[in-house]
Amino acid sequence: MARNDAFFLQRWIAYYASQLGAENLYVFLDGTDQTFANSLEGVHITAVNRLEGSRSVADRRRIDFLSTKAAELFAEGYDLVVGTDTDEFLIVDPELQQTLSEYLSSQHITTSLSALGIDVGQHLHDEAPIDPSRSLLSQRRYALLSDRYSKASVLARPVPWGSGFHRVRGHNFHIANGLYLFHFGCVDYGRLKARFTDGERSDDGWEAHLQRRARTIHIISQATPKAWEQTTQRARRIQNLFRQPYAWNKPTMLRQKWVVEIPERFRNLI
Repeated sequence: MARNDAFFLQRWIAYYASQLGAENLYVFLDGTDQTFANSLEGVHITAVNRLEGSRSVADRRRIDFLSTKAAELFAEGYDLVVGTDTDEFLIVDPELQQTLSEYLSSQHITTSLSALGIDVGQHLHDEAPIDPSRSLLSQRRYALLSDRYSKASVLARPVPWGSGFHRVRGHNFHIANGLYLFHFGCVDYGRLKARFTDGERSDDGWEAHLQRRARTIHIISQATPKAWEQTTQRARRIQNLFRQPYAWNKPTMLRQKWVVEIPERFRNLI
């Protein structure tokens, strides 16, 4: 579900169409005042009545809506349903040489499957603002390993997501090997500030959300990056073993703030 988000939505559609087929993509525009000029045939794009409320209230309404739509897709015959925000991309490690569809079809998923959260951020001292004409990952080298983005994105049966796809209500999770959720909400500090101060996001909930995302950028800008292979393996083990103290079905990094350098093999994606 998207609102005023053409920058990411056009990339979201292009990427997931290449992985899953345009005819299997379902986009809901949050508000009947919304339009989107889509260049790919077959994508299902529907504008729905705006889900009003503070950030937290509207988030719950959106995820309930999307959980209902996922259940409808299962009833129509789909065996897996993937849900992400428009700035989130489920990426199979290029070393495996599999599309997302091939990878997910090879997994034994009983309820849900999660990917390791990779929160990509701008290094303020080394990296310029994003050039929209180029691949995002060709312009960003660093990411924070984030339990917040190790989301329960893939469902194998009609169960309800928690807000933001962060969990599946009443069920545990499993973070798969070789699968990553790249989050790009922090990819450009200037774009981030403009998005969260646009008048529609002026309440306290959105201000706190902006501060959390800006924190990722500042951590990346100050950290000495660790090696990708060993650090992502350790992070996956930690998150699979340990849970948030306030939610047994959300992973935790035990307060570790590990920044990694993204390998060259990911550079031309997204």
